[in-house]
Amino acid sequence: MEKTLNRIHPVSDPEATYFLQVSWEKDLGTGFGLLLSDCQCAWTGTVSEADISREAADIEMDREKYVEELRKALIAQEESAGKYNFVISRDEQNKACHFSYERNLKDGSFRLGSLNLQEVPSPAEVVKELIGYCLDNLGKLQASNEHLQRENERLFSNWSDVEKRLEKCVEAKEELEADLYRRFVLVLNEKKAKIRNLQKLLSEAKEFAVDAKCARDSIATTEIAIKRENDYDASTDEESENPVRAALPSALERRDSSLLGSPDIVDPAPRRKRRQRTAKPAGTGAKVAAYEAEQPAQEKRVLIPPQHNSKSLSVFSSYHYV
Repeated sequence: MEKTLNRIHPVSDPEATYFLQVSWEKDLGTGFGLLLSDCQCAWTGTVSEADISREAADIEMDREKYVEELRKALIAQEESAGKYNFVISRDEQNKACHFSYERNLKDGSFRLGSLNLQEVPSPAEVVKELIGYCLDNLGKLQASNEHLQRENERLFSNWSDVEKRLEKCVEAKEELEADLYRRFVLVLNEKKAKIRNLQKLLSEAKEFAVDAKCARDSIATTEIAIKRENDYDASTDEESENPVRAALPSALERRDSSLLGSPDIVDPAPRRKRRQRTAKPAGTGAKVAAYEAEQPAQEKRVLIPPQHNSKSLSVFSSYHYV
């Protein structure tokens, strides 16, 4: 069974102090018991589940919402201070007590519920029970406080250890960053040097490509010029060969005509023989006749031109007899 103890002040007598104990089994909506005392007298009573349903129907409120309002009014008073009022009325002999609880509104209040409490024969036992309940709760609270204190100390110690570890981690991180930065600077400088070398090689390659292109263009221009010159020389040679070839027949004709028109060449050998005729005997006449018969064959000579170059102009001095 669960119990709560609260201190209340009735609306009719705000200076008076009452102690209200509420006890229930599983849930407040299944019914609860009340114990009210002013440390001199004590009253007790119970509210059943049917009473809770009837009160919720009377004020036209949902039952679950009504149970929540009861919890706030009777149990969680510190959370709802000033929102609920309590009315206590006793008879002259303190035999009975009427207890009601209300919800405050802006324009007034409405009653959540009420019941008649009966006097307890021995109020001292009730007060003793209330004091024992308070002491038990105090012991529980102290134990919980000590547990929380130890947990707090443990967490503080862990926090100190974590803080020290964090400081070491920060130092290690800074050292690692410095080392990585130094290495990065070295790598960066090497990369810059490589980039500069590659840029230099690239510029040299570009210059070489430009020079090679200029050389190729110059060679091509030279070849074109040589080709044009060769073509011009070939055409000039053809033009020079045509007059020479045309002049060759006329020169040959003139040579032939000059040879035909010139007086016959007298061979000195026959002349020597004629000078010797008178001295030779008569048997030599037949030999002389045979030699004279051979003379016409020797005089019939043919002119054959030699193999000549197209550029040679002295063609007439190269002829020979066959």
